[in-house]
Amino acid sequence: MWKPANFDHAATFETIAMESNQKDMILKDLERVMTRKEYNRKVGKAWKIGYLLFDPPGTGKSSLIAVIPNYLNFDIYDLELTAVMRNSDLRKLLVTTTNKSILVIEDIDCTIDLKANLVN
Repeated sequence: MWKPANFDHAATFETIAMESNQKDMILKDLERVMTRKEYNRKVGKAWKIGYLLFDPPGTGKSSLIAVIPNYLNFDIYDLELTAVMRNSDLRKLLVTTTNKSILVIEDIDCTIDLKANLVN
């Protein structure tokens, strides 16, 4: 199961080094998702958003990951997929997250054997 940890990171959208147009796009996207929560509940749609961050090390991906839960005041969970052996284990983990949470799966490309999948 999840182990609680205090997440105290000073990063904000004001302090993060990012192109202003990218920052504005992400902020607008987050606000859109937040304002559509009630609508999504009424129509039975999941209230979620996903981002795939990719770039070389040191380009700010982890800082952006820290900024988003700070901005939204959400909890953050770090999932290490290599530690999850069965779908039922993953399901048990996911149902224990809080309603307002961010799920981070870092280095997802390292958790699967991409070469074997390409050969097949």
